[in-house]
Parts: sequence; structure tokens; C-alpha cells
Amino acid sequence: MRRVTSDKLTVLGGEALVLRIELRDSAPLIYRTILVPANITLRKLHVTLLWAMGWQGGHLHEFIINGTHYGEPDPDYPEHDLKNEQRVRLEKALGGARTFDYLYDYGDAWWHRVTLVERTQFEGPLDSPWCLDGANACPPEDVGGIPGYEDFLEVMANPSHPEYAYMRQWCGGQFDPAAFDLHEVNQRLREIQL
Repeated sequence: MRRVTSDKLTVLGGEALVLRIELRDSAPLIYRTILVPANITLRKLHVTLLWAMGWQGGHLHEFIINGTHYGEPDPDYPEHDLKNEQRVRLEKALGGARTFDYLYDYGDAWWHRVTLVERTQFEGPLDSPWCLDGANACPPEDVGGIPGYEDFLEVMANPSHPEYAYMRQWCGGQFDPAAFDLHEVNQRLREIQL
């Protein structure tokens, strides 16, 4: 039996999945390893992935699991092959699959590969998702996908670059691409009630 603890919360409970989320084509690799209940809805998993990675939200997204597309249907722009994620449980959608894709922000096209690392059992409730590990900072929102992020990093690494002052102001100050704070991620995740 696995026991995961924090300074304020002891998580024991139910069947849980350990998932590794990798931001595709990021170099160095940006990833998070999280623990979620097996019966989490895709809607709650979407919020969990956003907050674990460091995204702010506000963009469209979708899951592609076993060839089925799940997301939040827009009545103004119906997509016939997009199923509503609201009540779909991850374990049911997964079936026997061990990997699936998650796309955040159709414009920037942040593709994530999600891998089922482990299934585990707990006694008692699992009240919120939990981040177990990770590396590197999430790119700023609206930076232009992986190519835009690479350009952004190049500018931010060179204070004499003509766009440095603008980019620094745009991103809110200094940006450390290697930054990752496990405690901070778990503080955000504790706000998600399962």
C-alpha cells in the first residue's frame, strides 16, 4: 500500500492512478507526475492537468483517448466527433490503454502525452489530486506554441536582444525555464475537490 503525505493532508484512499504528463517537443522536457482517483471525471482531470502543469486556463482543450475525442462542446461551434467530457470517468475512457493525448489551446497547440505509470490501492478517501514529481517551468500562455517558446527563451537569455525588455514586461518579469516548485503545485491542486 502506498501512503502519500504532506504537511497538512494525508492522502490514503480508493483506487488511484499515477499519471505522467509530458509536454511534447519541449526541450528540456517539461513534465509532471500526478496521483488521481481512477474514477476522476475528464472535466476534473482537465483542471488537474492545467494546474499541475502551470497553465492558467481560458483556452479550448480536448482529450484523445482510444481514438475518441472528449472535451467541452461549444453550442456555437458544434463538432460532431467531440463527446462531452463532463461525466466521463477516466478509468472507463481508458479501457486497457496506457497512454492518451491531451491538447490545450488549439492556437498554440500544447500537446501533452499522458502515460499511466501505475495503478494503486488506498484505504479511505482521496480528496484532491496530488503531484508527486515534475521538472521545468510551464511556458507562458499565448507565447506561440513550442516554436514561440523557443524564440522566447532565446530572447530572455540575452538581455541585449532588442526584444528583451518587451518580452520581460510581457511575461511579468524574470522567467526561469528550469523552475519547478512541487509544494506550490500541490497547494494549487488541493483546491480541486474530488
